[in-house]
Amino acid sequence: MAKRFIQLADVAETLDISAAQAYALVRSGELPAIKVGGRGQWRVEATELEAYIQRMYSETREFVTQHPFGPGSDREDA
Repeated sequence: MAKRFIQLADVAETLDISAAQAYALVRSGELPAIKVGGRGQWRVEATELEAYIQRMYSETREFVTQHPFGPGSDREDA
């Protein structure tokens, strides 16, 4: 049986970001999470992480559609 909740360290590893970036996603409300236990440790529900990933795919598709790469287009990495 898969775990229902994931620690922020595992979220960071899954997304290949730093622990601070994972914490920032949670604190900003971009990635829903709960605080559990006496020390208030953050946990992210696996389904919420998957929904976040799918939302980022959708936002990326929209961005690419609105900012096509081609001659004369602005490039962020240029």
